[in-house]
Amino acid sequence: MQTKIPCVIMRGGTSRGPFFQTSDLPSDTATRDAVLLSVMGSPHEIQVDGIGGSHSVTSKVAMISKSQRPGVDVDYLFAQVEINEQRVDTKPNCGNMLVAVGPFAIDQGLIPAKDGETPVRIFNVNTQSMVEAIVQTPGGEVNYEGTASIDGVPGTAAPVGINFTAAIGSVTKKLLPTGKPLDVIDGMEVSCVDVAMPVILMRAEAFGKTGYETANELDADKELFQRMETIRIKAGAMMGMGDVSKSVVPKISLLAKPRHGGTISSRFFVPYSCHKAHPVTGTVCLASACAIPGTLAEKLTSRVEAPQGIIEIEHPSGKIAIDLDADFSNGKQELRRAALIRTARRIFEGKVNVPKAIWAGQ
Repeated sequence: MQTKIPCVIMRGGTSRGPFFQTSDLPSDTATRDAVLLSVMGSPHEIQVDGIGGSHSVTSKVAMISKSQRPGVDVDYLFAQVEINEQRVDTKPNCGNMLVAVGPFAIDQGLIPAKDGETPVRIFNVNTQSMVEAIVQTPGGEVNYEGTASIDGVPGTAAPVGINFTAAIGSVTKKLLPTGKPLDVIDGMEVSCVDVAMPVILMRAEAFGKTGYETANELDADKELFQRMETIRIKAGAMMGMGDVSKSVVPKISLLAKPRHGGTISSRFFVPYSCHKAHPVTGTVCLASACAIPGTLAEKLTSRVEAPQGIIEIEHPSGKIAIDLDADFSNGKQELRRAALIRTARRIFEGKVNVPKAIWAGQ
């Protein structure tokens, strides 16, 4: 009475979830989403009847296929599976899960590996944008062992390079979706920026926070989430995204000045809980915002001039560094490089079972 689906569980950056070849899932979107909800065990707060991890960073799915687009190796469709709701959101991208796309594609034989390292050109279907990954492949096989470490993940692993070069206006098609670097909503200063991910930037102190709280401390403040959600819904409409009350984008970042030698401090919300570390796409957006004149991020950065080169964002688990080469001065919109080093690991491979009735669209 169950349908078995080939599945690989992978960690990408600070996220984890099942990876599927798109051809192994139903082609009908409604049936596919029902299958993914069943796989993860949603809607249920601990996802006890599935393989979800009861947190937004462990309730994610990646669907990969060999690309038919010129100059592209694989297509990547990301899905955020809601934990307590019967909803699958494919509007946003996830940069952390993206880190594992290259290794997965090579392991599955979707693209050939080179000896040494293999570049993988990935088309993100969600945002219709290109990203390049550099995967370590000594001897023509993916290597997961290495000395690279990232805050928020124990141990070390082989580095995976990720470079975003076509990320401006990922959802709204605009760098500054409201047309301005600074807006006021309900008396609160906000900056709405869309690079790799649409994000609403606000000062932590405006909510009575230091900006250095732990994720658990912030998650316990339900009044904070109510205030932020009210602003998020209004900002979403101003950004041209319509009613975002049932969408996980735009995200929110509460900012503060750095206190551990970084460029800026961030507490990132996804959006109904605080990220334990910092998402990759959110890092690209925040780093870019630091270089956009007039944004809250630019005002809070530790650098006198718009930052270039290595930008370090402080988060609840440490720091995340990104190499930025961009020019947003005088109305320019040039993002030449937004590169990060992350890690990935293949955790499980086999088949995941879903009830046949769900697979049949019933």
